Amino acid sequence: MAWSKIKQLLESFLCPALYGRVEYCTTSYRYSPDKAGLCYITVNKKNVFNMRDVTTLIRWYQTEQEIKNDPDIQIPINNEEIEAVRKDINGTVPEDRLVVIARNRKISEYAKELLSAQSVLSKSNFTVVANKFLSISIVDSIESNDILLNILALVDRRVGKKRLLSMTENMKLKHPIVQYFYELRLSTL
Repeated sequence: MAWSKIKQLLESFLCPALYGRVEYCTTSYRYSPDKAGLCYITVNKKNVFNMRDVTTLIRWYQTEQEIKNDPDIQIPINNEEIEAVRKDINGTVPEDRLVVIARNRKISEYAKELLSAQSVLSKSNFTVVANKFLSISIVDSIESNDILLNILALVDRRVGKKRLLSMTENMKLKHPIVQYFYELRLSTL
């Protein structure tokens, strides 16, 4: 499907309060060998989310350590994860230390997922993801681990107030740009 048609369809699904505020833009270079371009999402004419070709990674965070040390990322830990750490250690470790170890393991997994998700965003992937978004259910888009699918679903008019409010806890585990679009959508309620 041509980009103009994809853009028209995506904008037709925008929440009425965000129509005109959120825009999907693309550029491509005709004489570039691989015709690489730039896709981005703007909010109020400000470039908020860039998707570059695969050779240049999107860098919200430079290293896994920065993600691990970010105080804004809060990862909930359940009893099963603490028990898994207890079995792995096979020793006498204080309970509070088990929680720290379990949290660090989960943050490490989260950081690796986050970095791998950021590294695969590109112009060609944007059109593929946009086509996928247009063909799958809104629930599948929201529950996906794909950052772009999450964003497209959050600004969609088919996501109602009740569903948005019930997603608060899940949004804490999402990428910061997904959290940004979640807050933007909440501001329209």
